[in-house]
Amino acid sequence: MITVTGATGDIGRTLVELLAEAGEEVVAVSRRPRPAQSAAGVRWVQADVGDAKSLRPALEGARALFLLLGGELDSRGESPDALLAEAARAGIERIVLLSSQASATRPESPSHARLREFEAAVRASGRNVTILRPGGFASNAFAWAETVRTERAVVAPFGDVALPVVDPADIAAVAAAVLREDGHAGRVYELTGPEAISPRRQAEVISEALGEEVTFVELSREDAHAHMARFMPKEVIDGTLDVLGLPLPAEQGISPDVEAVLHRPAVPFGAWVARNLPAFR
Repeated sequence: MITVTGATGDIGRTLVELLAEAGEEVVAVSRRPRPAQSAAGVRWVQADVGDAKSLRPALEGARALFLLLGGELDSRGESPDALLAEAARAGIERIVLLSSQASATRPESPSHARLREFEAAVRASGRNVTILRPGGFASNAFAWAETVRTERAVVAPFGDVALPVVDPADIAAVAAAVLREDGHAGRVYELTGPEAISPRRQAEVISEALGEEVTFVELSREDAHAHMARFMPKEVIDGTLDVLGLPLPAEQGISPDVEAVLHRPAVPFGAWVARNLPAFR
């Protein structure tokens, strides 16, 4: 049995489906109730990763755990030792932690201190551990969907700074492989897309897919900060803007790890747009 936390998000939802399709017994964990449309045969448990004791029913009998923090848990919450104690009590043998590339590239950044804390804790847990460190997500483009639909405009900072954004479905596919296969213990996989692409070029790709002109409108860092403060913890905003606006060479590099695990190339941004085009119409 495999327990998947964050099961209603972009990555978790896809991961649950992939595991169920592969014939795995899956327990899906989320703070929200079970979605109306969900994979058949999956057991859903409403619990909170930030409350380790609430996870007990989801961990009992599981051999593997996919651990995703998300939201405010990226910056605060109870000690990871509490959650890992519950995993040990349940007999979990394998843990796959979704971390972030910046937890390694920016080791002094307070915005990723929580993920570094979890990385250290799972390594010390004595379990079979694999850490996934994705870069920026292609799905961050959903933040532009409303202005693309209503104004045919993408509004974003740092228009010409290119990063190799990764399709969340690729992250889920890598997680599914690592949870099911041997040979990944102790590994750290950096997950990126196959090409570095700027926000301005992303707007052009969306425009080409729609067959209509989409204008790029560049925000200042200050305006971007104010906008992100509406939905992101304050501790995370500056670190995120640093990555977006002043990326380090390692953050602009293209990793081979998606292809190494999946034995196929990583999905480019254009393919992600094509699959999600209805959101921008």
